[in-house]
Amino acid sequence: MELVKIRRDLHQIPEIGFQEVKTQAYLLEAISRLPQERLEVVEWRTGIAVKVRGSHPEKRIGWRTDIDALPIIEETGFEFKSIHPGYMHACGHDVHMAVALGLLEKLIDNPIKDDAVILFQPAEEGPGGALPFREWLKNDKPDFLPDVICALHIAPELPVGTVGTRPGLLFANTSELFIDLHGKGGHAAYPHLTEDMAVAAASLLIQLQTIVSRNVNPMDSAVLTVGKMSAGTVQNIIAEHARLEGTIRTLNSESMIHMKQRIEAICRAVEEAYNCKVSIDYGSSYLEVNNDKALAEKFLHYAGGFEGIKAIRSEAAMTGEDFGYFTEQLPGMMFWAGVSSPYGLHHAKLDPDEKILSLMPDFIHGFFSEL
Repeated sequence: MELVKIRRDLHQIPEIGFQEVKTQAYLLEAISRLPQERLEVVEWRTGIAVKVRGSHPEKRIGWRTDIDALPIIEETGFEFKSIHPGYMHACGHDVHMAVALGLLEKLIDNPIKDDAVILFQPAEEGPGGALPFREWLKNDKPDFLPDVICALHIAPELPVGTVGTRPGLLFANTSELFIDLHGKGGHAAYPHLTEDMAVAAASLLIQLQTIVSRNVNPMDSAVLTVGKMSAGTVQNIIAEHARLEGTIRTLNSESMIHMKQRIEAICRAVEEAYNCKVSIDYGSSYLEVNNDKALAEKFLHYAGGFEGIKAIRSEAAMTGEDFGYFTEQLPGMMFWAGVSSPYGLHHAKLDPDEKILSLMPDFIHGFFSEL
């Protein structure tokens, strides 16, 4: 397979969660060009599961790749830039898919002992495809459910050839946060006849920032970020509606529950103080990614002896990943793979080094051979 061409083709057709219709069709067509004798292919919504029969299978080894894009306007200047305005593979899922197809080809050409299952999962960026995909496999296609599962995520800050992971917690619990405030608008000259939601939202934003500093154990780690605040229509009308949009991230599920309780308590107080109605929507919530300790140690040992690869022990990160719904019930492991980009994840100019495409399929195939 020409993985560079595949990556660039996929980069041109970014689609957001559960809308990956062209992406699924492209992947299915690419899979159909491979020898089919040892393949089984099933579709789930806009996702795909592919099983490759091993030579003497005793278990199923899984590989998961995400396939969706982000609602970001691309600024790369690539000749193969997105043809869907307002959408971009700004988190490297185009690279992830190309690596998965390369791995699939390796597994067909050089069978390992066990069966292998490659999951092309939609909606990682939202609203969350891993949990319903996992449940569908369990209930409807148990012969496609892996016994152990692995995945990678590109790391722009690391050089190509560097991989990193750690036993135990790798990524945080995450939750989206959307708060709407509804009051009474009116003329700017008569503020006493209104309930100003711009003021209420500003007060709420400041109070939310006290949760981590005053309600979370300082020996724990948590983040509450409001990335967007909007209110009002024009300069001389008092805002009837305001909206805060943000994210919550914690390193354990108990802290997530506690933070949400504090958010709700503060919002009730704002309702009383500003005579308004406040509604909260937590959007997509993802579990932490907990790497199986033995599997992660085996990976680091294997990577340390693979030519062209440098293995490092990563720190836990506040990054969110719905792969956690797989590691919740299956022994699993995710690792970072360097792509030497000057721009980071979710950046409009993300520019992964495509040399990763010639390196990762062989590397992962070798690891699968040892499991």
